[in-house]
Amino acid sequence: MPIEHIDDWEKRVARQDAFWSREIIDRPVVIASIHSPNPNYPAPASKVWQSHKDRWMDSQYIAELALHYTMNTEFLGDNLPQAWPNLGPEVFSAFFGCELEYGAETSWSIPCIKDWADADKTAFSKDNFYWKKIEEMTDALLEIGKGKFYTGITDIHTGGDAIVAFRDPLEMNIDMLENIDHVKAMLERVNETYFQIFDHYYNKLASAGQVITTWAGIASSKKWYVPSNDFSCMISKKMFDDVFLPGIAEECKFLEASIYHLDGPGALQHLDSLLEIPELNAIQWVYGDGHGRASDWMHIYKKVQDAGKGAQFWIHADELDFFIENLRPEGLWIGIWGIQTREEFQALMKKIEGWR
Repeated sequence: MPIEHIDDWEKRVARQDAFWSREIIDRPVVIASIHSPNPNYPAPASKVWQSHKDRWMDSQYIAELALHYTMNTEFLGDNLPQAWPNLGPEVFSAFFGCELEYGAETSWSIPCIKDWADADKTAFSKDNFYWKKIEEMTDALLEIGKGKFYTGITDIHTGGDAIVAFRDPLEMNIDMLENIDHVKAMLERVNETYFQIFDHYYNKLASAGQVITTWAGIASSKKWYVPSNDFSCMISKKMFDDVFLPGIAEECKFLEASIYHLDGPGALQHLDSLLEIPELNAIQWVYGDGHGRASDWMHIYKKVQDAGKGAQFWIHADELDFFIENLRPEGLWIGIWGIQTREEFQALMKKIEGWR
């Protein structure tokens, strides 16, 4: 689907398609954005909601807000306007019957498996309120975004993170020692459902002429997504390898392309195992607040490249030279923070275009 106000949208998608196979058409993927110098697209009419949850559930307002942002933003480099239906990081678990509580910035699940004897009562249903709401929100974004932005897939946390939401992190840690068979059985059920749900979203968006995108910001014609397991920070490498790594490998095999979301220093113990998955294309390393800047983690990006994987990261402009000196341009997807003007970005692009 063409984006009306971006003439080279096809080239931008092509570069991001090439990223998965660690190829470059003319340069690595680079994105940034700035506020439009002449913002003139009106914001949605102001509203008052009775609760945080009511605001999160207002699909039409969310779609109108996405359009307002898109039309008042200048998308630089390979950046493409996109919006995705978002009810928080545990909405996949809510599809199985967990309730969600909402704050101003995020939501969290209320554990729905108090006893493993009741695990079979936790099951996905298309009659589920949250499933229907994500469908409604996706449709609203697709309708208002035609030719203006791409609509993405919601944030799906399957595998171990889905079960943590069912149980609560403390209970899950005990389960890993005392109820591992229940964990494995639920893991199999959850992952099987994930494949069905992902295919539903992929087919819905592809049939609308869309490229595929989600919260990670990549816009590609490939059938791609973001495997993850934030719970992995709390367990040993052996436990991760035995219980969760096989499911992550199956996710990667199921997809055309994949980028693993490696979240926080506690997860680095699992990097070697992840890099051994043949079908995994790339790593998104998120070092987290208080752990320096991207350039402080160059040894991680080098390790990822040396293993034949791509890397997605965000840097500040003053870090660019260091990355050019230390990494190959193939297989990099680079976001640049803090760009203020088109001219500032163009100066950086001259350096990037000469990166060999």
